[in-house]
Amino acid sequence: MDFAFDARTEELRGKLLAFMDEYVYPAEAVAEEQRARLASPWDTPAVVGELKAEARRQGLWNLFLPDSEYGAGLTNLQYAPLAEITGRSPHLAPTALNCAAPDTGNMEVLTQFGDEQQKKQWLEPLLAGEIRSAFAMTEPEVASSDATNITTRIERSSDGSDEYVITGRKWYISGAMNPDCKIFIVMGKTDPEGSDIRRQQSMVLVPRDTPGVEVRRAMQVYGYEDHSHGGHAEVVFHQARVPVTNLVGEEGGGFAIAQARLGPGRIHHCMRLIGMAERAIELMCRRAVSRTAFGKPLAQQGVVQNWIADARVSVEQLRLLVLKTAWMMDTVGNKGAHTEIQAIKIATPRTVVDILDKAVQLHGAGGVSQDFPLAELWASARTLKLADGPDEVHQRSLAHREIKKYV
Repeated sequence: MDFAFDARTEELRGKLLAFMDEYVYPAEAVAEEQRARLASPWDTPAVVGELKAEARRQGLWNLFLPDSEYGAGLTNLQYAPLAEITGRSPHLAPTALNCAAPDTGNMEVLTQFGDEQQKKQWLEPLLAGEIRSAFAMTEPEVASSDATNITTRIERSSDGSDEYVITGRKWYISGAMNPDCKIFIVMGKTDPEGSDIRRQQSMVLVPRDTPGVEVRRAMQVYGYEDHSHGGHAEVVFHQARVPVTNLVGEEGGGFAIAQARLGPGRIHHCMRLIGMAERAIELMCRRAVSRTAFGKPLAQQGVVQNWIADARVSVEQLRLLVLKTAWMMDTVGNKGAHTEIQAIKIATPRTVVDILDKAVQLHGAGGVSQDFPLAELWASARTLKLADGPDEVHQRSLAHREIKKYV
C-alpha cells in the first residue's frame, strides 16, 4: 500500500479544503439562523442550496460513487481523505457535496440493483440532488441488528392486481422527515416461511406519497431531532400498495442487497468520524491555549496535554486502519475486506466518542452547550456505535472468524 495520495486525490483535497474554509464553515451559523426562521424545522435552509450549487460548479459532487457513469469514479482509497474532510462539518458538508447518508447508500443500491426505469425515475434525481431518500430497515419490535428478524410484510396482492402490499412499522428511518424525501427503499419479508432465513427478505421502492404510508414522528437522538439530516422518523406502512415493478433486484435478494449497501456505508461513517475527531482536537487546542485555570493556561496542565497527545495518537492509528480497509475493498472486494470493515466499525466510533468526551470536558459547561458543536458531534458519534450494526454484533462475527483459524 502506497501511503501517498495520488495526483487526483491531492487536487480534490485542495479544492475541498478551500471549499470548506470559504463556504462551509461560514455557512454553519447561517444555516442555524435560517432554520430558526423556517415555517417547519424540517425544511432546508436556503444556504444549503447555495452550497450545493457551488459544490457542483466546482466538481465536488457525488464523490462517494465509484461508478464513473454516475459518480466521480473514485476508489475507496481516493475518497477516504475527502470524506474525512467533510466529517469536520458532518451536518452540512456531506449534504453540500451530495455525499450524505442515507442517499449515498440508496444511490449505490439503485446503481447496482435497480432496473433502467428505477434508475431513470429515482436514481437520476438523487444524483442531481433534486430529491432526498430514506432506507427503511430498522424496526422497534425486534432486534433489527439481526436482519432476519424483520417482521414487515411485503405480500403479493390477493385481488389479482400486479401489486405488493406492505404492512409494518419502522423507526429511526434517517431523512424521512425532510419534505424533499420522496422515496423509501423498504426491506420486508416476501417469504416469511422460507427454509433459508437469508432469502426471506426483499426490498421494494415505496414513494413517500403512497396511500398507507404514515410518517408518524421524529425520533430524538440524545435529545436532538437532527434537523440537518432530515430527522430519524418512525414510519408505519398501513397496507401500502406499490407495483411489483418496484421490486429492487429479485425476490429473496433483500438480505444480500442490505449487506452490499452496508459495507461502503460503514467505511464512509468511519472516514467522516476521523474528520469529527480532527475538529475536536482543533477545538481542544484552541481552548487550551486561550483559557487559564489555577494560574496557568490549560495547555500547561498535564492532564490536558495527555488528552491532546492521546487523541493525536488515536486518530493517526484509526486513519491508517481506515485507509488499509479502503485499499483492501478496492483490491480484494468488500467480502475480502470483511474483517477490516468490522475492525474499523468497532474501533472508530468507540475511539472518537472518547476524544469528543475529552473535548467536551475541556470546554466545561460550554462543551455541553449549543455554542460549540461538540455535544451534537458526540451524540452523532455515540449513535454510530449502534448504526449499521451494534459493536457487539461485529465483535462476535470478527471473533468467530479469528477463532475458526484454530479449530
